[in-house]
Amino acid sequence: MKGPATLCTARLLLRPFAPSDATEVHRYVSDRDVAAMTASIPHPYPDGGAVTWIEQQARAAARGESIVFAVTALPQGVVGAVGLHPETAHAKAELGYWIGKPHWRHGYATEAAQAVVRFGFEELHLERIHARFMTRNEASRRVLQKLGFTREGLLRRDLFRFGEFVDCELWSLLREEFAARAAKPAPARRRSRGSVK
Repeated sequence: MKGPATLCTARLLLRPFAPSDATEVHRYVSDRDVAAMTASIPHPYPDGGAVTWIEQQARAAARGESIVFAVTALPQGVVGAVGLHPETAHAKAELGYWIGKPHWRHGYATEAAQAVVRFGFEELHLERIHARFMTRNEASRRVLQKLGFTREGLLRRDLFRFGEFVDCELWSLLREEFAARAAKPAPARRRSRGSVK
C-alpha cells in the first residue's frame, strides 16, 4: 500500500516528507506542548531525531505500514504532519496528526485530516478509520467532531506520558458514514446585506 505523491486542499499541500524538512520538524516537535499531546514524541527531542524519523516514514510507506504526509501551507512551508496507519487485513486504519504550535487555531489539522480521511476511504477502500487522543486534548476532539467521527469510548490509563498515566478517547468513522456526509449538499451561504443577484 503506497500513498500518492501529494494531496491538495484549498489551502494545503500534503506531500511526503523530505530530508530538507528535518529542521522545521525538529523545531515543532521540540515544543513540549506539541509532544505532550502525542503518544510517542519524546521530550526533550533528541538531536538528529527528525532526520531519523523522516527516514523511518519513507521506509514504513514502502512496506505499506503507514502513510504520513507533511502538511505544508504557503508561505509558511511545513506546518505539521498527518497520516494513516493501516491494518490492511481488516480494512481499517488509525488517523494521527500534529501541527506546530505557531500554526495552531488556523484549521490546518481539520483540513489536512479531512483530505487524508477521504483518501483512506476512496483510494485505500478502508471500511473504518479510528483515532485516539488524550482526554485533555480538546483541539483533537473538535477536529474529529467536525469530520463526523463518533465517540466509541474511554480508554482508561491508556498511555504513560511525562511521568503519568493518561486517559484517552477512541473515536471512529465508517465508510457509509463518510459517504453519507460526502453526499450532503454544502450549506447555502447567507447573502450579506446589500448584495445583488
